[in-house]
Amino acid sequence: MRGNFFEEAAVLWGVGRVSSMPGTLASCVAAAVFVITRPSWWLIIVIALAGVIASDRYSKRIKEKDPKEVVIDEVIGTWIALYGHPTGYVIAGLFLFRVLDIFKPFPISWSEKAPGGWGIMADDFVGGVMTNLILCVVKWLYFDGGFVNILAR
Repeated sequence: MRGNFFEEAAVLWGVGRVSSMPGTLASCVAAAVFVITRPSWWLIIVIALAGVIASDRYSKRIKEKDPKEVVIDEVIGTWIALYGHPTGYVIAGLFLFRVLDIFKPFPISWSEKAPGGWGIMADDFVGGVMTNLILCVVKWLYFDGGFVNILAR
């Protein structure tokens, strides 16, 4: 049974239902959309808040805590992971985000314990922030002279 338009946003209008790896598929779709549109930070926040509500409604309707077909969280996580980075970082960012999302190291594992839609969205939000920070550190170390500055001391 399909939900209303708002609940269908939680499954990205069917994307979360067409693969045995819905999170990876949704992250790939999100990365493609990111490259084309470069969503602003305020749009990411608005969609994240809508995702909290949408995923909460969907999970309550089907009576599951974190349904695998809910993928709006992967979209937000991917966008946060890639935000502010050049297009050349998309593959690395997507790969790193998926690895963190699958293995859920601390604090990602801790953040998903929040109730309802907050928990569904929180782990991918935190995973996106961690990915973005890791990409920033790698960029600084390898491309902006970080190693040179560290070793010159």
